[in-house]
Amino acid sequence: MPTAHPVLKAVIPAAGLGTRFLPATKAMPKEMLPVVDKPAIQYVVEEAVSAGLGDVLMITGRNKRPLEDHFDRNYELEDVLTAKGDTGKLADVNHSSDLGTIHYVRQGDPKGLGHAVLCAANHVGDNSFAVLLGDDLIDERDQLLQRMVEVHRATGQSVIALIEVPQDQISLYGCAAVSDLPPGLDLGEGSEPTATEVRQVTGLVEKPAVEDAPSNLAVIGRYVLNPAVFEVLRHTPPGRGGEIQLTDALATLMDTDVADGGGVLGVIFRGRRYDTGDRLDYLKTVVTLASERHDLGGPLVDWLKEFVADK
Repeated sequence: MPTAHPVLKAVIPAAGLGTRFLPATKAMPKEMLPVVDKPAIQYVVEEAVSAGLGDVLMITGRNKRPLEDHFDRNYELEDVLTAKGDTGKLADVNHSSDLGTIHYVRQGDPKGLGHAVLCAANHVGDNSFAVLLGDDLIDERDQLLQRMVEVHRATGQSVIALIEVPQDQISLYGCAAVSDLPPGLDLGEGSEPTATEVRQVTGLVEKPAVEDAPSNLAVIGRYVLNPAVFEVLRHTPPGRGGEIQLTDALATLMDTDVADGGGVLGVIFRGRRYDTGDRLDYLKTVVTLASERHDLGGPLVDWLKEFVADK
């Protein structure tokens, strides 16, 4: 078994136009839409940092300057809060600035997720790295990314996150075929925690027709990738939608010898995941997370009960 490259950096693609949320996203990046009182992108950065990946690269596009401003210092605001003695809000403002070392590179052309990941090649170099998509928020109590990093470090293979979805919804996702692990494969500490199980990925299809789907296991927006993926992406032609699909590159790695950076494992996640990429699911996410807050949950739940009772 080859030695895995260290996982040191996180890549967050954030160049999308957010058309599902127009007109709200006409002048504001969708990643800055608030989930209670933090922008969605901050949850994702916090997840990366919590997994030990404090070097974060955002792949951005036009009109994404607010992302940089949010994670930068705002001295005028800090001075106002300091003068007011509002230490709580000051700590919240400083927290986003102090999370980690955040870099930015533009994806000049919207050529798909695979192309966005390829834009990170110079920054990542020869190390393995994580990719986190902003539409998926993972509850901080479930530590999915930490588990994926652990599996990669133990095996050297790329690792993708999978969830079980109703069969009639599988065409909305990339879909994975899986098999049992090879005998004796070491998955690292705590090999099968309650919220996850690990399988060998044997096939990947991007948004298959329901009747053609090899399983009900959907690929969600968490990846830990061997740097060999960059060379594969450089030779991956446009696929579905005329875009360079990360799924296609992973399918190539899946059939590549592990000694050459190949092999793909799937962590089947059964923890708490929140979708902010769809308007209804976004609203559900806000309500769910707000209802669990100690400062908001009680009054919000009481109001919701009254609201529903009146409908």
